[in-house]
Amino acid sequence: MDRTPSKTRAALWMSGWLSLMLVMVVAGREATREVNVFQLMEVRSVLGFLMLYPMIRINGGFAILKTARLHLHIARNLIHYTAQVGWFYALALIPIGQVVAIEFTMPIWTALLAASFLGERMTIPKIAAIMLGVAGVLVIVRPATGEINPGQLIALAAAVGFGVSLVMVKSLTRTEQAVAIIFWLLTIQAVVSFVPALYVWTWPPLSTWGWLAVIASCGTYSHYCMARALLHADATVVVPMDFLRVPLTAIVGWLVYAERLDAFTVLGAALILSGNLLNLKPNAPVSARA
Repeated sequence: MDRTPSKTRAALWMSGWLSLMLVMVVAGREATREVNVFQLMEVRSVLGFLMLYPMIRINGGFAILKTARLHLHIARNLIHYTAQVGWFYALALIPIGQVVAIEFTMPIWTALLAASFLGERMTIPKIAAIMLGVAGVLVIVRPATGEINPGQLIALAAAVGFGVSLVMVKSLTRTEQAVAIIFWLLTIQAVVSFVPALYVWTWPPLSTWGWLAVIASCGTYSHYCMARALLHADATVVVPMDFLRVPLTAIVGWLVYAERLDAFTVLGAALILSGNLLNLKPNAPVSARA
């Protein structure tokens, strides 16, 4: 698989990620009205296998799924599964614009972890980005007011989990095919969610199956887009490209659910986005020398 460094290719793959995630946030809100999150995760994994199979065939068959790093796949997907469950729960508790705004602390955790475990440089702009991100979260959740919604804390914990998971994905892309990474995600999460899903299982109405199919499709192919983007650029370059999801999700929430963003959420999101944009600057000199 081509691993040539290219911000342009990374940006193209991230545009696919953005589109699919915007659709999934609406599908997730609608599906959780009728089914438990654990049931949703199990159905998503099973349907995801069916959708991934053509990509496995195109990319060389089941031989590409062999791995010598199963321990890392397991650790990564347990963390990602927990974060994903929290994300879906948060969607049911707070406005979707607020969920995504808090989720955008993920690049902050990614930058810290990538510097610690992947050898990516931690620069003054990145430190400033971390400080802005933390300030943004504090503005959104406003702990001093005593009015913290549990959904906000769940969304924040999910963002940390996604950051850890993404650093692990970046490490896996050094040796694994993108399709293999998605296959092991679906396999491990299907096993983990089977018992909880069986315990809470209720047969969804026909309309909900449509939303579940959308979630499975968007979840499977969005992760493929992210893995391909990480083939072409550092995690601290790829993840900030996701910043467009904050205003786009706010627009979706307004158009679909008539949700209004208060001034604190807007200000906090602006701080987080400013911090994420700083993460792009240190890479420019590297590109110029290349």
